[in-house]
This record gives sequence, C-alpha cells and structure tokens, in this order.
Amino acid sequence: MTELLEKAIAKLKTLPPKQQDAIASLILEELEDENIWDQAFEQSQDALAKLAAEAMAEYQAGKTQPLDPETL
Repeated sequence: MTELLEKAIAKLKTLPPKQQDAIASLILEELEDENIWDQAFEQSQDALAKLAAEAMAEYQAGKTQPLDPETL
C-alpha cells in the first residue's frame, strides 16, 4: 500500500461509520467502472485495428480528401 493511500485510510477511520461506508461505496464503484472500461477497451482492439486498416487502405488508394476545417 502506498503512503498516500495509508494516509487517506487513516483519515477515513476517523469519520463516522455512515461516511466511511459512503466513501467506501464510491471507491468500489470507481474501481468497478475502471474495470468495465478496461474490458471494453480490450474487446474493441480488433475492431479498432480493422477500422484503422480500412482507413489506411482508402488513403493509399487515393479515396480520401484532405480535411478543410473551413468547410465543416
């Protein structure tokens, strides 16, 4: 455990139980959200690679145009 995390936990221990539980719930939710994003990103790598390859093929075949921000 890092020193910073140890300090945070020491402060949390001084809070009333309801506040400790509320903060613990927030931390657990954040960790779960991070896990969900990591899994989604891992699963999307093949699709992203395929899209990138298609875009490069179109570019190399001369099927693309330079982006002109003035015409957006």
